[in-house]
Amino acid sequence: MTTLQTVFEKARADKRAALIGYLPAGFPTKDGAVAAATAMVEAGCDVIEIGLPYSDPLMDGPTIQAAVHQALTGGTRIADVMRTVEGVAKTGAAVLVMTYWNPIDRYGAERFARDLAGAGGAGTITPDLTPEEAAPWRRFSAEAGIDTVFLVAPSSTGERIQAVAECCTGFVYAASLMGVTGARESVGVAAEGLVKRTRAHTDLPVCVGLGVGTGAQAAEVAGYADGVIVGSAFIRRLLDAPDEATGLASVRELAAELAAGVRA
Repeated sequence: MTTLQTVFEKARADKRAALIGYLPAGFPTKDGAVAAATAMVEAGCDVIEIGLPYSDPLMDGPTIQAAVHQALTGGTRIADVMRTVEGVAKTGAAVLVMTYWNPIDRYGAERFARDLAGAGGAGTITPDLTPEEAAPWRRFSAEAGIDTVFLVAPSSTGERIQAVAECCTGFVYAASLMGVTGARESVGVAAEGLVKRTRAHTDLPVCVGLGVGTGAQAAEVAGYADGVIVGSAFIRRLLDAPDEATGLASVRELAAELAAGVRA
């Protein structure tokens, strides 16, 4: 298993930000998700977030919602998520699962952490789990040897950033703007300030997500963040492709453009 610590140490040695890509398990198909994530790694992604499809994705924009719906319609379950993690981990990238809390809770938090570690996963991102309720999950994750990543937002106070940062291992996820996920014409103007405010409370890497979709935007964010997170732009390439082979070529092309951006 490649750890997040290893990824960020290597990126720092290369004097660049890490590139983190997101895809839901089961999209465009169960095997297609592994193939697409593998293409992303081969083209320059350092970390892959595997989304756990959930029927009530409140924080996700229309692009991710469409992909998640397709995954759920295809019968994707937590066992498939674990198999996807296992397949992608073989590439040598660090692999995270991004999930709402309810599926972990229903599966059994201790079991989920143990099974994720067994599949080669490096950790989780739980956007709706609050610091006040995170202690049991942090304990189970630590026992399993996986990282816990939580989110800060432009609206977060210094006190809130401190509380979130104390729950994080691996890195802190800085949401660049308020609202749902999705690539945009520009990254939120509050992102750079949020990174600076977060660094005042932690020595962990700070990675920026929401809104990044081009190499130029990746280069901009890489100028002040430790990692650049891209999800909807990859999914859009797959949704718009007439077939899976074209989609794989398209996500590979985008990953190479983004990888060049974080190195610019």
